[in-house]
Amino acid sequence: MSGFLNRRTGALPVLLLLGASVRPAMGQDPGKQLNTALGERTKNRIQLSGEVRQRFEDRTGIAFGRDRDLAADYVRSRLGATWRPAAWVKVSGMMQDARAAGYGLPPPGNVRDPFDLQEGYIELFSAKQTGLGLTVGRQMIGYGDTRISGSPQWAYTARTWDTARLYHVTQRLKLEFMLLSPVQTRGNEFNRPVLGDRLWGTYNTLSNTFGKTVTDFYVLRHDQNRPGGFTGQGRLGINAFGSRWAIPLPGNFRVTLEGILQNGKVGPLPHRAGAGVALLGHKTTLFGKPLDLATEYKYASGTDPNSGKSGTFDQFYPAAHDKVGHVDLIGWRNVHNIRSVNTLSLGKKWQCILMYNNTWLADPRDAIYTIQGRPIVRSADGSAGRHAGQELDLYTNYQVFGFTIAAGVGRFFPGEFVKKTTPGANSALLYLSTSYSF
Repeated sequence: MSGFLNRRTGALPVLLLLGASVRPAMGQDPGKQLNTALGERTKNRIQLSGEVRQRFEDRTGIAFGRDRDLAADYVRSRLGATWRPAAWVKVSGMMQDARAAGYGLPPPGNVRDPFDLQEGYIELFSAKQTGLGLTVGRQMIGYGDTRISGSPQWAYTARTWDTARLYHVTQRLKLEFMLLSPVQTRGNEFNRPVLGDRLWGTYNTLSNTFGKTVTDFYVLRHDQNRPGGFTGQGRLGINAFGSRWAIPLPGNFRVTLEGILQNGKVGPLPHRAGAGVALLGHKTTLFGKPLDLATEYKYASGTDPNSGKSGTFDQFYPAAHDKVGHVDLIGWRNVHNIRSVNTLSLGKKWQCILMYNNTWLADPRDAIYTIQGRPIVRSADGSAGRHAGQELDLYTNYQVFGFTIAAGVGRFFPGEFVKKTTPGANSALLYLSTSYSF
């Protein structure tokens, strides 16, 4: 690790800044202090937010050895402000600067996006958080377990959306109609709306249906068009009908179930696909420390090339980190996945997590897909088998007064399919992250 740091000295000034900031702030959060003072002067009409985050990453065996290894420093800075001119009006904005020191090649937009607008929206909603509400503008947002729509904060730039959302909230029910368009990062240019790629429909949440059960039910449409217009063979139009149930059980057990069916068209092909998730969790103790155990099974359909239709589940735009491994090699498309996540809390602010994943292809003739949903490689005749591989991850994070230190290591062990269709590298991730936010 020391050699890794010495080769990338661009990271050191930020680390020194963070370290210098911790000492005078011990026992108190400087960001909270600032907002407390600002709230007193403005009658809580103005609040600030900020973040400085840096993550050293050393990745090997990317795309199972099909892409080059990468080791770089990823730095993200944010500064935001919220103004409440009235109790029912909120105006919020946030600028973000994302860099990738030591990347080696011209970095893509998902790792480098200098000084751009991350959020800028107006919210009209009662201070009681009930009744009719409207939000319009650019905003980071997520729904449910963020499996189909989310803003992944682990990501270097973190997805944001151009949104229009109309909702009505009661004590038990939230009904929402929304139009979301993912913002496409443009590197050195200012990010502009691209409304030809959009997710729209209704997402609703019902609380306390049976005891403390929370139920989500949604109907969504994913439209994606060629730059030239809204018609033609390049059009993607997929409908999703889904429901999620979070069910607490006696004895500190819990169950989460989610199912999604899709239809529509992908270019000239009719689309029929589906996906599901089942999680069983249990909270207990180990040596007097809280321990959270969770085992999850995930499925997402693939395409039989002889069927004459599209059958690969469209994962939309998830906050996909950790969903199929901490190394983030595989997306939620054409997979069977078993995941075990065990979280040991050594204190209120210190957690250690051990994660295991085992993954197979749902259809051996379809591709294995990246976390972004792009195909990596396929075996057209299905002769390469189904087993993609296993992954083992160990990581930890510690928080104190707005500061977070995190580190982790992960290793992917290729299965039959990956060995036969790629160089079969044992993909690995090693990282160290420091951040401060308020």
